[in-house]
Amino acid sequence: MIEASKGGAATRILRYGMVGGGPGAFIGDVHRKAIGLDGLAVLVAGCFSRSSEKSVELGQSLGLASDRIYPDFETMAARESGRSDGIDFVVIVTPNYQHYAAAKAFLSHGIEVVCDKPLTFETAEAEELAMLARQKKLLFCVTYTYTGYPAVKHAREMIRKGEIGDIRFVNAEYPQEWLATRLELEGQKQAAWRSDPKFAGKSNCTGDIGSHAENMVSYMTGLKISSLCARLDTIVEGRVLDDNACVMLNYQGGAKGLYWSSQIAIGYDNGLRVRIFGSKGSIQWAQENPNYLVVSKLGEPTMTLSRGRDGFHAHAQSYSRIPSGHPEGYFEAFANIYKTFIAAVMKKKSGAVLTEDELDFPSVEDGIAGVRFIGKCVDSSRKGAVWLDF
Repeated sequence: MIEASKGGAATRILRYGMVGGGPGAFIGDVHRKAIGLDGLAVLVAGCFSRSSEKSVELGQSLGLASDRIYPDFETMAARESGRSDGIDFVVIVTPNYQHYAAAKAFLSHGIEVVCDKPLTFETAEAEELAMLARQKKLLFCVTYTYTGYPAVKHAREMIRKGEIGDIRFVNAEYPQEWLATRLELEGQKQAAWRSDPKFAGKSNCTGDIGSHAENMVSYMTGLKISSLCARLDTIVEGRVLDDNACVMLNYQGGAKGLYWSSQIAIGYDNGLRVRIFGSKGSIQWAQENPNYLVVSKLGEPTMTLSRGRDGFHAHAQSYSRIPSGHPEGYFEAFANIYKTFIAAVMKKKSGAVLTEDELDFPSVEDGIAGVRFIGKCVDSSRKGAVWLDF
């Protein structure tokens, strides 16, 4: 942890390392920029690519010392844990197949972890990581980005306070068009690994974006899945993994749900949308218009709540960064997750007890739920779209 001086006061800045996110990788750059928004952590170490040459190239461009650009994550975890100025946490942004091994390596060496989703291929692997984190008393964040939006947090508070009554039905959809053709055959790196089970795991569409729908509904409503019935489609000829999926759900307590995710939906960019219907009203939120909530209450006019203009519940309001009319988006949502996680790491280092609000970032338990959801959807579909207990 670095002590910096700002206006005469000491400011604590954490050191972090990154695994993955090499040249041409979209998500690694997003993580680095999001962390940089609040200036609470600085990148000091990395293993950015399976190619040592590319890793060194990127590390040098980011200003890293040559002895902190590593050939593999095992070496990085061992050496960083032994340094007096070693990293406080690691960010894992590799393709899915490396998440488990990389997270395990850093947890084993006592380093806090942030990992992209899905956390692992199998539920047992995710549960093993959770157990290791508990044993080592380490914080573990899984970057389900969209929970970082203030409007999402306000919806969660409204539901918790009973403002739309008991949840009866939930509809979540996540349509995209980017894999409507065999883009993976055209040298597009992101499409190539996501469509390959060796790198992506047992699912493409459900694992990549359907899991976001599961996490968003869980975060906003607190509902727990009791059973599901899924049909995973491979629509584009020649593709191995799913590119479209429909899931029906039963939740504990009696609520019902329906999720649709698709990467072949021409006309849609990144259309994550959640609709929550209660006994007293409903809430609707859309990722491409994330500063607004549409709220309808029985017997009242439908209203649109605006982040920055309308009063959100205090915890949600604390995540709003700029005045109304100035849109906050993807980078800010990512930054909100990191701001909370880094503050939690800092407070933990001081020996203080963390509150629920201070732990408001997607946890390893959320990661486990996501992996279980993907696995159950795949199993249900392979068995002929049958209902399975969750």
